[in-house]
Amino acid sequence: MVLQHQRIEALCHQLKSNSCSTEWLALAQRVVDKEISYADFLEQLLLLTENRARQEGQSQTLLQLSGLPAVKTVEQYDFKFASGAPQSQILELAELEFIERRENVVLLGPSGVGKTHLASALAHRAIMAGISTKFISATDLTSQLVAAQQQGRLPQYYNRVVERSKLLVVDEIGYAPLGRDEANLFFSVIAKRYEQGSVVLTSNLPFSQWTTTFADDPKLTAALLDRLLHHVHIVQISGQSYRMKETADSAQVGSRETASPRT
Repeated sequence: MVLQHQRIEALCHQLKSNSCSTEWLALAQRVVDKEISYADFLEQLLLLTENRARQEGQSQTLLQLSGLPAVKTVEQYDFKFASGAPQSQILELAELEFIERRENVVLLGPSGVGKTHLASALAHRAIMAGISTKFISATDLTSQLVAAQQQGRLPQYYNRVVERSKLLVVDEIGYAPLGRDEANLFFSVIAKRYEQGSVVLTSNLPFSQWTTTFADDPKLTAALLDRLLHHVHIVQISGQSYRMKETADSAQVGSRETASPRT
């Protein structure tokens, strides 16, 4: 019987049907218990397979359209190393209820503590749940906004990039100061998303220093933060840099290899 189960699962994998592999045994047990007929078993299995294939196809399309540079997951995040990351808050956000409530998330912390990883993980989790998502860096967003404005295509850009997705993720606010036009355009993005769709932002700067990013304009910055922080989850992350850790680990491995006698 075990060998037969393995053959069935192998055939399911050959058909690229993970849902068939995971669901057939429970349905077969219902046949044994005479809860459903053989025809019902086949019909329900085929329906499960079709629905799962449709969902997977939708997720792949959303992933391709999202602009997500790499697949990151919450499970891959090293909470043991990142002891300054609020694990319970992050896991709660990973349930994605904040998106349905049109709330925002701001991830703050120094460079290298995993802000982009977590923002990407929330984006990927949303995509796998069938939620339309757009991921873009702050630099790319503002440069594209300026280009669209110069080309007279700003309304189309707002519709295609800013307003269409239920979740908008903007990475690395504060790494480069914005000029007046860029700051005004970025404000328009937050204003258009206000209470209409969720925004996830990452920044290495505390809110008290955001004025330096937005054209040294305290009024514009205050107006932006007023909208952004009205319905928000602030995730404050502290700790050492992952990249510095990886560099140090690589250096230690190289030192050990150099010190090892040749055979």
